[in-house]
Amino acid sequence: MLSPDPITRIEAALSKVGQSSSDFDLNPDVVLPEGRILKPAAVLVAFQRFEDQLRLVLTKRASHLKHHPGQIALPGGKLDEGDDSLEAAALREAWEEIGLPRENTRLLGRLPSHETVTSYKVTPIVAEIVQPFEQVPEIGEVAEVFTVPVSHILNPANYGVERRRWRGVWRSFYTVPYGPYYIWGATARILRSLADAAER
Repeated sequence: MLSPDPITRIEAALSKVGQSSSDFDLNPDVVLPEGRILKPAAVLVAFQRFEDQLRLVLTKRASHLKHHPGQIALPGGKLDEGDDSLEAAALREAWEEIGLPRENTRLLGRLPSHETVTSYKVTPIVAEIVQPFEQVPEIGEVAEVFTVPVSHILNPANYGVERRRWRGVWRSFYTVPYGPYYIWGATARILRSLADAAER
């Protein structure tokens, strides 16, 4: 029997996703304040076909940035006044960060929101890139644009849990490394949500 098309598998997974997640999922001792205000943001989980392989587009942030320098990230950012939806925010950021035209995407759905340690409520917008495009990293913001096979990020066995000190305490987090790229934190947690749904 033929394996289902990876996009079909992703679309099926989006109908089975679980609850929202946070950077504190693996740290049950953390008590989050009541009434905290989270800033809305969105990231684009964009898949592109390369010959017979489907791959996820990721970025490596510039090393001189004040926030998350050198980290692996999904294209995205905060909701601006001119954005009429979270989808619009994710597509705008993808155009600014990697040169992906919004008309070159087919939206597939959303993953559950993710709360970050920096007080953002991030909504992952899942999309298929329709045609090949010229990747243009945003000068000063994005050091590199690269792709990872969908088979890698949809396999829960590729995920691990590590920990490091953050603000004086140990904090655990998900990782899903690929080659020279250390994918961790919020990006790995968001991708883990998709991998878990794809296994259901």
